[in-house]
Amino acid sequence: MKILVTGGAGFIGSNFIRLLLRETGHSVVNYDALTYAGNLENLAEVADNRHYKFIKGDVRDRAALQAAFKNKIDAVVNFAAESHVDRSIENPAEFLDTNIIGTQSALDAARVHEVKLFVQISTDEVYGSLGPQGRFTEDSPIAPNSPYAASKAAADLLARAGMVTYGLPVIVTRSSNNYGPFQFPEKFVPLFITNAMEGKALPLYGDGLYCRDWIHVEDNCRALQMVVEEGKAGRVYNIGGGAERMNLDLAKTILDLLGKPHRLIKHVADRPGHDRRYALDSTRIHDELGFSCDYDFERGLAETVKWYQDHREWWQRIKSGAYREYYKRMYGHRLRDQAGK
Repeated sequence: MKILVTGGAGFIGSNFIRLLLRETGHSVVNYDALTYAGNLENLAEVADNRHYKFIKGDVRDRAALQAAFKNKIDAVVNFAAESHVDRSIENPAEFLDTNIIGTQSALDAARVHEVKLFVQISTDEVYGSLGPQGRFTEDSPIAPNSPYAASKAAADLLARAGMVTYGLPVIVTRSSNNYGPFQFPEKFVPLFITNAMEGKALPLYGDGLYCRDWIHVEDNCRALQMVVEEGKAGRVYNIGGGAERMNLDLAKTILDLLGKPHRLIKHVADRPGHDRRYALDSTRIHDELGFSCDYDFERGLAETVKWYQDHREWWQRIKSGAYREYYKRMYGHRLRDQAGK
C-alpha cells in the first residue's frame, strides 16, 4: 500500500511514518509545508529509505497537492493541521485556513484520484469539556470550546460529508493527549521537561487541576496503523490511553524524575475557555480492531524524560529564535504578573 501522509514532519506524523517504515511493507509519501512545528530532523533515520519520499507542500495548495497524488496513492492519513490551543486563541484565522480549508483541499484531491481510504486525524478536544465522571464515546455530541477544537470539529464534519455526499471512504480518529519523543516543546510535557532541565519556571495554568487522558505516541501510531489496515469506512474511532492525570500532579512527577524542586511550578493566569477534563472510551477500537496500549504511563513518561535528556541539541535548536519570541509573548507577561503579586 502507498500512503500519503500530510503533515508527516510533525510530532505524531513523523512517529507514524517511522513506525510504518519499520514494521510494515507500506510505502510512504510525506507531504508537509515545514511550518514552525514541522522538522525533517524527526525523520533523518528514514530519509534514505527506498519506501519513503518527501514532498514539500502546503495542504491548502491545491495544485501541489494534486501533483502529490500522481504517486498512485492508495490511502491518505491527514495529520496536517495547526494544533496548539494557545496559538488558536491568539490567531484563530490561521487555524480555520489550515484545518478547515486545508482538509477540504485534501478531501477533494483524494476524491478526484479515487483513493481507497482517507483517515482524518482529529482530537478528543472536539467533544468539549467532560464532567468529573464518565468518558467520551464516539456518539458523544461535538461541543468544541476553543478555536482549535472548533476547526478540528469542522474538519471532521467535512470528512463525514465527503463520504455521505461523494462516497469517499473516510475514517475519523480522535486520540487523547499524546506524549513521547520529537514533540515540539510548546506542548505541556516537553515544555515542562525542557524548562525543568534548564532550571526555568514551569508555567501552569490556573489551579493546575485540569485533567487529561494521556497516551504514548507509539501506542497511538500503532492504533492508527490498525485503522489504516483494518478500520471500517464511515467509522469514528476514539484512541485513549486510559491514563488520566491532573496537570499539577504531572508537573510534580516530571520534576521528581529530573530531581528538580517543586518550587519551579509557577501558577499563571488561566487561558480562556479552558476545558476541565478529557477522557476517552476506546471500547470500539479495542473490540473491532484488537487495540490496547503497550505503554503504562509511568514507564512511558520516564522514557520520554530520558529521551529529552539524551537529545538536548534537538530541542535547544527549536527553543531558540522564533519559538523563544512566541514563548515570551504567551507566557512572559503571566510570569511577571505572578511575580508582582
